[in-house]
Amino acid sequence: MKVTVAKTAGFCFGVERAVNKVHELLKTGSKVYTYGPIIHNEAVVNELAAKGVVIIEDDSEIDRICEGIIIVRSHGVREDVFLRMKRREEETGGKVQVEDATCPFVKKIHKIVRKESEAGKTIIICGDAKHPEVEGIMGWCKGPAISVKTPDEVDDLHLSEGEEVCIVSQTTFNSANFKKIVAKFSEKGYTRSDSVVNTICYATEERQAEARELAGHSDAMIIIGGSNSSNTRKLYEISKGLCNDTFYVQSAGDLTLEEFSGYQSVGITAGASTPKIFIKEVQKIMENMDFEQMLSDYQKTIHNGEVVDGTVISVKDDEIVLNIGYKADGIIPRNEYPCAATQDLREIVTEGQSLQAKVLKVNDGEGQVLLSCKKVMGERVSEVLTAAFENKEVLTAKVASVEEKGLIVVVDETRIFIPASMVSDVFEKDLSKYQDQEISFQLIEYDVKSRKKRIIGDRKSLLVAEKKAKAAETLASLEPGDVIEEGIVKNVTDFGVFVDIGGIDGLLHVSEIGWGRAENPKKKFKTGDKVTVFVKEIKGDKIALSKKFDDENPWADAETRFAVGTIVTGKVARMTAFGAFVELVPGVDALLHVSQISWERVEKPQDVLTVGQEIEAKIIDFKPEDKKISLSMKVLTEAPAREEAPAEVEAEAPATEE
Repeated sequence: MKVTVAKTAGFCFGVERAVNKVHELLKTGSKVYTYGPIIHNEAVVNELAAKGVVIIEDDSEIDRICEGIIIVRSHGVREDVFLRMKRREEETGGKVQVEDATCPFVKKIHKIVRKESEAGKTIIICGDAKHPEVEGIMGWCKGPAISVKTPDEVDDLHLSEGEEVCIVSQTTFNSANFKKIVAKFSEKGYTRSDSVVNTICYATEERQAEARELAGHSDAMIIIGGSNSSNTRKLYEISKGLCNDTFYVQSAGDLTLEEFSGYQSVGITAGASTPKIFIKEVQKIMENMDFEQMLSDYQKTIHNGEVVDGTVISVKDDEIVLNIGYKADGIIPRNEYPCAATQDLREIVTEGQSLQAKVLKVNDGEGQVLLSCKKVMGERVSEVLTAAFENKEVLTAKVASVEEKGLIVVVDETRIFIPASMVSDVFEKDLSKYQDQEISFQLIEYDVKSRKKRIIGDRKSLLVAEKKAKAAETLASLEPGDVIEEGIVKNVTDFGVFVDIGGIDGLLHVSEIGWGRAENPKKKFKTGDKVTVFVKEIKGDKIALSKKFDDENPWADAETRFAVGTIVTGKVARMTAFGAFVELVPGVDALLHVSQISWERVEKPQDVLTVGQEIEAKIIDFKPEDKKISLSMKVLTEAPAREEAPAEVEAEAPATEE
């Protein structure tokens, strides 16, 4: 039988991010709550519940929580619910904390509907009105909002003539259905080019397209996912439409294997809330199906080298007795069980426990079967590492030792070498900090057959991929105008500063550093500095940043502060042949023309003034449209008696340097 697994099957980015967040916070020892099930997968939810995660079913429960962490699931929540959580955080003085694990693609929809509804548009959401994601989106609308699930429902809507709409979609909605609904609205004259925003997650579209292709050339399809998972249900509907023999299961335990005995090819895909391990279990069962064996009677004979399952019926200090369903019991000597030489087997193995062992001898001379657990575990480790190498799976292990050229990690007594160049995505001079740490890696070389036996791991590629994913997440959630409170300076150049704003770098150009005169950034910033910036512009993956906040614009009230006739104090910032530029406040320079320094003739300003000197002068001209201010020092003094004081002269030289 040919078994094909869809490449996009299983956890999507947003779901994996939310589930990982729960596991991370559980390690802190804090009480963890989720608003509704963290994902639509009963097995995962039950596993987390067993670890102490509590599900909040009703808004009112939020106010009764006195301590712990509330996680907003990937589907998102209504704005009023989110604000209620934040209010509880403030009321408890931080004893209750809120962690927002809303998928970035869902948060983007929240921003869109809020903006468009505030502009007076009616929001149309293509999706299931009872789905938590749609309920959450509804809760961010500031005006009328309607959910539509099928094209036929559009006919039942009664919109006013000329009413402006904005059409968005649930991220997991059927893409073909979305196009049909949009077309229906277009027929009725409600849509314009700017009124439709396709917010279906690209991963959802890719998963649905792959399901169509797979179902089109498979004898049978297996769809894996929670019973209440909307996106899994859509995959089932798509596959069922193209492949009549489509089966919806939550895990491998739901498979009825006899149903697949006549098929030559089976396709497997899974919803966004399905863990990879569930998919691998189903795949392994389908790939290793032996229908003749499955339907045959119990095997009456065993052979040397065979792996058998058994139940512990007795444990002694030096051996384990196993019932293996054979006419004789199996014996596992101490030296064939993985344990320390000084350990008592009775302390680590209990009666009734299930074990798997390999047959060394069908008859050990005393009529019993000699077994080995060590050989099974060794082969299993080899299988695990082989599969991990072939499938590029991520492994996690503790660093056993730090060597001159890299790290040694151990997976079930198998040593794996990670070269220094593949430990991190940045140069690591001292690797000793990794000693005894658990690290994740992938196998890039697995050769256990040759004499040298090379097993090489790579951690660097995972870090690079993680940073790339984080950059994509940040980019998906950013919009012009967003303020980043704590950006980190990554690099400083003559033309600007590169700032890390959450896994992705933005450029703070020298002209956007502040309202004042542009200076070389190297004089003001250094690597590692924390800066507050806002997003000025996004072009593809290029992000332009700025520190020119409107509320800090020194020219905002300049006409009042620097009206003609006002006497001001400032510092000489720089000098030219025709005069001196005086800084009145940071960002506002005024020109003191050489003719306005003194009643007596001054050849050049350096003869009278010095940079940094504080002076008092009177504003004699202000041109707000050009941001030019002219000063005079001499009008504040009495003209010499021998001269008639000339009229105040407007300085024609520019008030700012070009």
